[in-house]
Parts: sequence; C-alpha cells; structure tokens
Amino acid sequence: MKPYDLRSDTLTLPCSGMRKAIVKADVGDDVYGEDPTVNRLEELTAKITGKRDALFVTSGSMGNLIPLYINGGRGNEVLTHELSHILHYELDSAATIAGVTPVPVPGKRGILEPRFLEEKLRPDFYYMPRVSMVSVENTHNMAGGTCYTQMELKGVADFARKNGLKVHLDGARVFNAAIATEITVRKICSFVDTITFCLSKGLGAPVGSMLCGDTKFIAEARRIRKMLGGGMRQAGIIAAAGIYALENNVERLAEDHQNAGDIAKALQEVTWAGVDPKEVETNIIIFRTEKHPAKVIVEALKKQGIHCSPKGQKSVRMVTNLGISKQDITEICGIIRKLSL
Repeated sequence: MKPYDLRSDTLTLPCSGMRKAIVKADVGDDVYGEDPTVNRLEELTAKITGKRDALFVTSGSMGNLIPLYINGGRGNEVLTHELSHILHYELDSAATIAGVTPVPVPGKRGILEPRFLEEKLRPDFYYMPRVSMVSVENTHNMAGGTCYTQMELKGVADFARKNGLKVHLDGARVFNAAIATEITVRKICSFVDTITFCLSKGLGAPVGSMLCGDTKFIAEARRIRKMLGGGMRQAGIIAAAGIYALENNVERLAEDHQNAGDIAKALQEVTWAGVDPKEVETNIIIFRTEKHPAKVIVEALKKQGIHCSPKGQKSVRMVTNLGISKQDITEICGIIRKLSL
C-alpha cells in the first residue's frame, strides 16, 4: 500500500533539480559573510519581499524569535492571535529567551482586527508592561491556512503606526497567501516592518528560513542569530536549495491549493467528517470529526495509507504539498469516500 503523507508540507524531499543545485553550489564561510550562494539567496529574498536586507536562518522559529528579541524587548508585550504559532508551537521562546510576553488576541479565521488589538493596549503607567509589537501570521496555520486580505493587513499596519508599534509577519507560508489572494509577496510585506518565511515548507527546500527587514535591523539580527547558535559556515549547500525553491516552486503552490480543495470536497461527502470546502483557502484542511475522537479517525485513515495529524480531540489536519501528485489526490479522495466509520 502506497503511503500518502499529509501530516505537513515540511515532509517534502528535494527533487533532482534541487539536488543538482546543491551539488554545484559555490560555498564559503557565511559567518564571515563569504558564502556567495548564501549572499545570493539573501539578495534574491530582499528583492522579492521589497525589504532592504535579508538573513538566512535555520528555521521559522528562529526567524520569529529574533524580531521578538530585537523589536519586542524584555519586559514588553507582543500582540498575537490566540492560535498563533509563536504562542503555541515555539516552546515559549518569546518569554524564555526574548523576554517578551505574547498576549493572545481573539479573531475569526486567525485574522487580527484593530478593534480587538485596541482592547489589549495598556495605560502608560510605569508599573505596567508596554505593548511594543504586533505579530501577524499569514497564512494562519491553526485557522486552516487562512489568508489576510489587503484591507485587513492595512488595518493592522495603520493601528500599529498610530500606536508606535512594530509589525512582524510570521509568513511561514506567505507564498501560499500570495498565490491564493493574488496579492504579491512584496505588497504583503509592505504592511510590516519585518517578515520571516520558510523555505522548507511548500517551497520544498530541505531546511532554512529567511528573515527580512531594513539594513539596521538585519545587522542586529545577524548578531542575535550568532548568539542563538545559528551562525552557519559553508551554508551555501542548503542556500542553493532555497534559491532553487524560489525560482521553481512558487507558482506550483496553486496545485497544492487545488488538491486541498479536492480533498475537502471528498470529506464533505462522508458522515464522519465536517468541513466546508469554501473555507479551505490554501493547502491546509482542518476538519471536524463528527462521530469519533480525532485519534480514531487518524488511525483509521493510517490503516488505509493516509497519514494525517489530530488537532485536539475533535479535529484533524491535512496538508497538501509537492510530494503529493494529482494521481495521489484521486486515490486519496477515493479512499476517503469508501471509508466507513
């Protein structure tokens, strides 16, 4: 039985073209700023995002932690959605390392709204922590891969500017957001001060993320990366995979979105799952388990070769990616429709 791994888009494997790019990569010592392939990746990323500078970091978690450390500041607060990645899936590094307190903010579909952000601002008393930053997640993982509209981004940016706050974008899957909304990555990034995005998710590279901002911020970010143990040497080997991903794997993200929509339609037809295909915006499907605990559904699907993840007691997450072909989707949908629980 062929396994269909829908647990995450981090499970992709480098294609032959990416492997060739890795083998051919020119390398040097990146801590000295002498790796030409890393430098090329950083220049390419800055151009794509419209920021002045960029830094290659080991992971999305590091890419989020560095802005929290620099722009958040010890003893301050950062406003973030109540289901955000930095709040739930980064081991409380915001507080334990950056010294900033994440404040959960409610919002439908994972979207932050100025009216709810306003409620979290504190009076400027010396004995109260100050809010220093807003962190936006686009696409929003735990809301099911949802995307901000341009007006929603502008609303957050205007709120932050009015209150003297920095805005960071956890854009782990920002290219998915750009494809789904038809808003360029450059335009999305124009509403924020800093952004991190992952090369190792839908873009298909084996490791690494990018952190972008102005020149002064990135210069300081390079220092903090070293402090966190993220200084890499001949990193061009993995940076080459990132360049290949950005040059070859962006437009094809639309296929992942279509595949996720097809799975959602199949799930809509069975009695043991609850999902509205119209709410599946990108490559993430989170469906309700109507009749059984999530772990029962996950185990039943696993026996049929479909690997996915429980999210709490009553929901399951599936993520399409470049390792799942259109033929795979046809077979997955067939298995779902035939599964009786």
